[in-house]
Amino acid sequence: MPEPGLPVRLPLPAICDTLRGMLLRSCLSLGLIGWIGLACSAGEPVTPPEFDRAFAELQSLQGRTNETGRLRGLFALQWRYAMIENPEAATGYGYPGQNERWTDLSPAAEARRRTELARPERVLAGIDRSALGADDLLWAELFQRLLALDREGLRFPSEYLRLNQMEGVQREVPDLIAMMPTAKAADYAAILARLRSVPVLVRQNLALLREGLAKGITPPRITLRDVPAQVLSLVPPDPTESALYRPFQEISPTVPSTEHAVLRAAARAALTNGVYAAFQELHRFLVDEYVPRAREGIACRDLPDGAAWYAFNARRQTTTDLTPAQIHALGLSEVKRIRAEMERLKAEVGFTGDLPAFFQHLRTEPRFFHESGTALLAGYRDIAKRIDLELPRLFGKLPRLPYGVIAIPGYSERSQTTGYYQPGSLEAGRPGAFYANTYDLRMRPKWEMEALTLHEAVPGHHLQIALAQELEGVPEFQRFGHVTAFVEGWGLYSESLGSALGLYRDPYSKFGQLTYEIWRAIRLVVDTGMHDLGWSRQQAIDYFQANAGKTEHDITVEVDRYIVWPGQALAYKVGELRIQALRREAEQALGGRFDVRRFHDELLGHGPLPLNVLEPRLRSWIQAQALPEK
Repeated sequence: MPEPGLPVRLPLPAICDTLRGMLLRSCLSLGLIGWIGLACSAGEPVTPPEFDRAFAELQSLQGRTNETGRLRGLFALQWRYAMIENPEAATGYGYPGQNERWTDLSPAAEARRRTELARPERVLAGIDRSALGADDLLWAELFQRLLALDREGLRFPSEYLRLNQMEGVQREVPDLIAMMPTAKAADYAAILARLRSVPVLVRQNLALLREGLAKGITPPRITLRDVPAQVLSLVPPDPTESALYRPFQEISPTVPSTEHAVLRAAARAALTNGVYAAFQELHRFLVDEYVPRAREGIACRDLPDGAAWYAFNARRQTTTDLTPAQIHALGLSEVKRIRAEMERLKAEVGFTGDLPAFFQHLRTEPRFFHESGTALLAGYRDIAKRIDLELPRLFGKLPRLPYGVIAIPGYSERSQTTGYYQPGSLEAGRPGAFYANTYDLRMRPKWEMEALTLHEAVPGHHLQIALAQELEGVPEFQRFGHVTAFVEGWGLYSESLGSALGLYRDPYSKFGQLTYEIWRAIRLVVDTGMHDLGWSRQQAIDYFQANAGKTEHDITVEVDRYIVWPGQALAYKVGELRIQALRREAEQALGGRFDVRRFHDELLGHGPLPLNVLEPRLRSWIQAQALPEK
């Protein structure tokens, strides 16, 4: 995922950033017929007044129907609302009928969405939780937490920070176009409709960027250095070479061949008659106005209400009450512990220099690098298939959805991380994808490949996210949810499973795992250092280089990522430490009765949970497993 756990872009309920489906059918069986047509229909956008009436009718059913039905009806209606308000997410999740549209970012729409947060809050407040079963109580609690976080987040103007080297309209448009289905002529018509409306989307983004610039709310200038080139890469002289034209280069054979030429001509016209001009205008604005006037400081605390903003981000991302100061101290402790392990492994391979010299050896020795991007991708694919063979040792339940390993697109590879996972969708007929970076192979050492595959593919993000999507009887906001501390904590925990899956037989690959682990510990130090303690960017880079074997370019990209996503990187190590602690508790409490497959299945069996919800639930499960067998 772009590295998994990206910040919410819109002031929509967080549940809007996550789900679709099965509860819609359950509403029918519970007699909620007055508004169910609205909740279940797909296709043309529903107008705000229609949603107002639907929520009001659901609220009016208080005392006239069972509370389980009302609660699940609320989930279904809010999901429908979310998919219509965020059609990009609908495409990603395979929710039908929204593929021709972009999110409306006009001031009126932004203001309307802020007021509409009150609708689900009112309905939820009127539900009698004493009448709910255990699972529905859990979903109600999670739903309320998400609404409360979004309510609190309205205080911070994140809408002005829509564009940086990691995200923005210059990434959103090509990424979403590449994700869209292409099985029939109607799919290509939807792509064309989206392309034709790109100019409106770009203009709305420009308006927000200009407003943010006037208020001094921009990303730091240093992080914007590659963004103009990212925009320009979308508009090459020959439009058929643009990433936006890619779906039309090889049109699906299921589309009648007589329509291919017409579709290609329409795509070229959409690009040259509107899209190109819009992105060229964005490029001029970035070069002439935005980048030169962007703020110099790098800290979140430099923004209006910045200290509170960063503390909120840290709490939201880690789902704990840890303060930035506590997280910084935790990071320092973990770096010290992992360095000691690195020293032992360095001695094991017979390297006689100090640790910084060993890092330099790992960064520069030619035998540690592939000679071509094709070989690098083949290496990742080999690792992935070897892991697949061993998964039943550690998991009782595996997902149906397949995944693949592909290269990060050229238009973003220079500013992108080493790899990321993009979720698939059974509904959309799209597999999961582990994207690997083939830019500058001297920065892609072989010794990091096993750990990265474990994290981004299996048993990391693909296994966890696909299993969550395939859960039955679970609300969409939970099936498709992204609790960063859980998702990324699981990804980092998965790296520790390599030995049990037959990996890390080469001590250098084991050192790669330690490099990845200390990388996440370093994040706790430098993220809080820059945003809370006033560290400079160079100070963060220097600390990173002194404690990890990653290449200089990788380190720079990482530090710049932490700068534009304050607090997001804190979730990984905090989540992993909590999951590791829960496993130790289970092993100690259950002794010989501990079954790692059952532990993993229980951990993943409810979708991604906030850590402060996961921990008491897992402890209750451990206690139940420890009871004498009847």
